[in-house]
Amino acid sequence: MGEPRWLGEREAAVWQAYLAVQRELHSALERQLVRDSGLSNADYSLLVPLSEAADGVVRSRELGVLVGWERSRLSHQIGRMEKRGLVVREECAEDARGSMVRLTPAGRAAIEAAAPGHVEAVRRYVFDGLSAEEVDVLDRVFHRVLGRIADDA
Repeated sequence: MGEPRWLGEREAAVWQAYLAVQRELHSALERQLVRDSGLSNADYSLLVPLSEAADGVVRSRELGVLVGWERSRLSHQIGRMEKRGLVVREECAEDARGSMVRLTPAGRAAIEAAAPGHVEAVRRYVFDGLSAEEVDVLDRVFHRVLGRIADDA
């Protein structure tokens, strides 16, 4: 394998700044969601694809792929959301082993109430402080990193 390719001082500083941004942005968005809507980031993460799906229904396995979660985490979160009346689980008509997750009217109302404040917080914390050129750079950088990860998967 050879010697590790250690990060240089500048690279290490950029990496630490990225980790801090990721941590602090996640926390700030969580605080905003809970304060304004009572939803968590996890709730919101699942409600978005459900609200965008035809009839508000997504196969459980597909929902996990859409949000990048493993089956156990997804199942626990759906259970918590079911108890609050935001979603329901249904049997899959095509495959008895699969299940579907359906957005309830209460879940739709929750996401519709939460979305404007959440989008405003994302805009305030991220996009309002960037130029159009900087947004373009971030777009290219994020997609390049995602491509490299996908290449190794």
